[in-house]
Amino acid sequence: MSPDKTLPLGSLPSAASAPSIHPGSFRAWVLACRPATLTAAVVPVAVGSAVAHAVGSFRVLPALAALLGSILIQIATNFANDVFDHEKGADTEERLGPTRATATGLLTPREVRTGLAVTIALALLPGLYLASVGGWPIVAIGITSILAGVAYTGGPYPLGYHGLGDVFVFLFFGLVAVCGTVFVQALAVPPLAVLAAVPVGALATAILVVNNVRDRETDVKAGKRTLAVRFGRRAGVLEYAALLAASYAAPVVCVVSLGRSPWALLPLVSLPLGLGLLRALATREGRPLNAVLARTAMLLLLFGVLFSVGLLIGGG
Repeated sequence: MSPDKTLPLGSLPSAASAPSIHPGSFRAWVLACRPATLTAAVVPVAVGSAVAHAVGSFRVLPALAALLGSILIQIATNFANDVFDHEKGADTEERLGPTRATATGLLTPREVRTGLAVTIALALLPGLYLASVGGWPIVAIGITSILAGVAYTGGPYPLGYHGLGDVFVFLFFGLVAVCGTVFVQALAVPPLAVLAAVPVGALATAILVVNNVRDRETDVKAGKRTLAVRFGRRAGVLEYAALLAASYAAPVVCVVSLGRSPWALLPLVSLPLGLGLLRALATREGRPLNAVLARTAMLLLLFGVLFSVGLLIGGG
């Protein structure tokens, strides 16, 4: 899965109209990796590691292995999304979002599929180490994460095409990633880990919501039945608002119910940015939503950094 598409690169050009990127080049592969989306892989590990520190169980090597594995699985998901969306006709010249490598001919479907296989193989290396640390739960997390990433747009029942993308992004970018990071360090999942996973998953899902609101007309043509397609633009805006509410409630609950230090409230500093993005989503349409998409990804990063710092300063 991928919450997706955070750089406002404009309309979908052909490979010929993008002379600075040559087909098959290193820059084409960087484009397919979607570097701007990798914050969604880094933030859950950062927050999870901060939780592990807060409960007195931080371990450097498992944290680094979790970070590497998370990034590689995200890149594999991006490759899968790039090639499968192209093959399903979702990435056309009407596309409003960032450039896609397969659709523009910068990489062939065969090349991207090979890149997908190689990246999954590389992800197995930190996965094997983490499995030796955390046992069978880590094996289950790794396998399901990879399968969900590919099944987001591929396979006989692509999740993103049936309105299930939001649920799976919340689960895997939030609960699975954060709690999994804590587990490989603490060998347990304390209540703080579950609560800390909520805003991470919610804001990752909010990125997807903006994407789906923007693309709902072209998604209809591609047979992509996202929640924005099924229930309309207003429902997408309301979902975004609910995700923001859940995100900013989580630090408050950390302090009030779990007795954490008031430093855990540090993410509330970013609330004005979140409210501004909600207003922008409610009033903009089409390509201008690319900026809202990019800034929602920035909000996830900012919230994650502030939350991690707050947990680290607050201590155990």
